[in-house]
Amino acid sequence: MLMYLLRRLALIVPTLFGIMALNFLIVQAAPGGPIEQIVARLQGNAVEATVRFGGGSGGETQAPGMADRGHEAAVGATSSRYRGAQGVDPELIHELEVQFGFDKPLYERFGTMMGRYLRFDFGTSYFRDERVMDLVASKLPVSISLGLWTTLLVYLVSIPLGIRKAVKDGTPFDALSSAVVIVGHAIPSFLFAVVLVVLFAGGRYADWFPLRGLVSENWADLAWPARIADYFWHITLPITALVIGGFASLTLLTKNAFLDEIHKQYVLTARAKGLTERRVLYGHVFRNAMLIVIAGFPAAFVGILFTGALLIEVIFSLDGLGLLGFEAAMNRDYPVMFGTLYVFTLVGLVTNLVGDMLYMVTDPRIDFDVRRA
Repeated sequence: MLMYLLRRLALIVPTLFGIMALNFLIVQAAPGGPIEQIVARLQGNAVEATVRFGGGSGGETQAPGMADRGHEAAVGATSSRYRGAQGVDPELIHELEVQFGFDKPLYERFGTMMGRYLRFDFGTSYFRDERVMDLVASKLPVSISLGLWTTLLVYLVSIPLGIRKAVKDGTPFDALSSAVVIVGHAIPSFLFAVVLVVLFAGGRYADWFPLRGLVSENWADLAWPARIADYFWHITLPITALVIGGFASLTLLTKNAFLDEIHKQYVLTARAKGLTERRVLYGHVFRNAMLIVIAGFPAAFVGILFTGALLIEVIFSLDGLGLLGFEAAMNRDYPVMFGTLYVFTLVGLVTNLVGDMLYMVTDPRIDFDVRRA
């Protein structure tokens, strides 16, 4: 087990490096970088345009020469390799490149970035004037809240339903529930969210639930019982959309795991000894069938936390990691984009390793060290 753990830890480094390098190249090749974003703001408001930079000090800085050259940028006729920058002073473009580090070769920028990331120094957002780690820390409670409640409810719904489907395999209940599961699996969570908004959040019919935020504006002034009620009132629709869209896979996994165990010899032996069906099911089958489901809990939580809730946060205006990543991608805020990608990828790789360790903890028969190629 120790050797397997060391090998997996060693593989995390090149895997993380490869993922970061691939995404770095893709993002650099995409149009509409930070400089083009600034140029667009200049063209829209040449006199008063002010931009926040993510330099070493992390303070708010006005773009060099921006106020003085606003009129010149509007009327200049110089060409530029940046889209939409025709007429912008080339000196201003050069100063922006130096400010963002775009005057350096691609490989040098990537090496500098990864060297800082190894120290968990993710720099400062280009447009928010905040450190990336502070931004992530401020948004994390919202995403963790969604991830924990969704994962908990998905397990509470999927495991009993999967067990029931396995026991009633081939019956009308199994066929009907399978139809519901297929619909839940086929329709993405954000479509369920839109339907819930239309039906229950004032979209067209009832107006029972709020559409914005995790809590009300006067939440801090409420008593604790009212705070708890207000919190659950706000997360009802987002959590419902995530649970409806996420319970299908786990339900089918639970059913198949139980069906596989029910037909094994030890189950026939237990029944032959006169044990009740409930004792056989929950005293023997459950323990073995749940190994794969329990071991997959960390990966399921991380998947919901980092990917499943992105569009849900956007739809319900929840200020979490999903909304932060969406806004960073739209604004080409590279420090936020790559910093959060680094953290998410590292957490995902470590979580996969934790899942493998859980397999060995829950089932001593599993030993990755004795595997043969």
